[in-house]
Amino acid sequence: MSALLAAVAAATGLPAGVMELTGSPGLGGPLAADDLVTGAVAAQLHAARLLAGRDGPVRLDGPHVGLAVRSERYARLAGRPVGMGFAPLSRFWRTADGWLRLHGNYPHHRAAAASVLGSEDVDTVAAAAARWRAEELEAAVVAAGGAAAAIRTPEEWASSPQGRAVGELPLLALSRVADGPTRQPELPGLRVLDLTRVIAGPVATRVLASHGADVLRVDGPRLPDLPEGLLDTGVGKRHVVLDLADAGDRATVEELLASADVVVQGYRPGALEAFGLDPGALAERHPHLVVVRISAWGLSGPWAGRRGFDSLVQAATGIATVCGTSEQPGVLPAQALDHATGYLAAATVLAGLVRQRQEGGGWYGELSLAQTGRELLAAPRDPSSPAPDPDPAAYLQRLDSPGGPVEVVAPPGSPPWTSAAVLPPRADPVWLPRPTPGAG
Repeated sequence: MSALLAAVAAATGLPAGVMELTGSPGLGGPLAADDLVTGAVAAQLHAARLLAGRDGPVRLDGPHVGLAVRSERYARLAGRPVGMGFAPLSRFWRTADGWLRLHGNYPHHRAAAASVLGSEDVDTVAAAAARWRAEELEAAVVAAGGAAAAIRTPEEWASSPQGRAVGELPLLALSRVADGPTRQPELPGLRVLDLTRVIAGPVATRVLASHGADVLRVDGPRLPDLPEGLLDTGVGKRHVVLDLADAGDRATVEELLASADVVVQGYRPGALEAFGLDPGALAERHPHLVVVRISAWGLSGPWAGRRGFDSLVQAATGIATVCGTSEQPGVLPAQALDHATGYLAAATVLAGLVRQRQEGGGWYGELSLAQTGRELLAAPRDPSSPAPDPDPAAYLQRLDSPGGPVEVVAPPGSPPWTSAAVLPPRADPVWLPRPTPGAG
């Protein structure tokens, strides 16, 4: 049993799982990223087995897991790569006293950084950043509505106010938050309302879709997610556009909630409160739900409401320092915090459904990239070199879509995807009929 599986069992109240791993993900690096991602994938497979009334060890193919947590690199549309990559501003910048990481993949974040640094031109940004102290530039970009993190050592992070707050949190949390009768949720046809963005949250709901859930992803009309990424993270799901500020669309969301089983949230804490969609309000109006919320920095401490991405959490927590050299910071060999947190969020959802079946009531879980990062930093280190990538053809799944054939990494350990991402306007905001019990 891996240490991560034991931690998930302790947090969720489920029996601990056992993993049998063939081969290695091959991520390598100075931190135990391979153990992190295999444990996270195994945790959700174990919880899915418990929900289905099955037990026994979870068997995983390590190279498959290694490709799955880098799935964005391998997604293809009509034979062409669709991976988003990083925008020119999304990199490390030398400052007067160290380094800073910017995130500029989204136009509004690029504009915020430019408002502080004077331009989006990389040469101008480099010259401007070099005149700032890293933490002061971090604060200025964040205040302007952007996303940035100064590079810290693990020790500096642990002694910071936010690092101390995260240090007091478990890997994840799951609790009963509303009274109600026991329910008998089944994975085929499970109704999941997806209120997430970017990678970690969409990975969580993509995992649930691989188990047969009907996942309806709601996007807003403003600041939409990048469509290229949705071909990868949206596989197996249906996507609709609804404006939560519009009374009619908000009523549609309420109708969906009434017959949903699960809500997964990945927006910045505070973003959904204005619409009555925060976990506390949902527990009052819809006490039958299992709600799981993912954040970047954890839900306590001065950064609880701050924007964050995998790359920024690596930067702030000291992971970039550990993965770097004396000359410059480095990165994990995959966006492992995003992917591992996504799989752990799926495990938390499934654990909540198991507990609901046993005890009734509504359940709420929470976790964050920073908590996952702390787990990685605290794990025993076994530095290793990355292994050559396996032939991805053996692990890719081909699906039809209106834009041409889509190729994505098949889900490790769970059934194949049933469809490519169904993107707007080809989906309606309604649930599909539930499968007839015993059918098939």
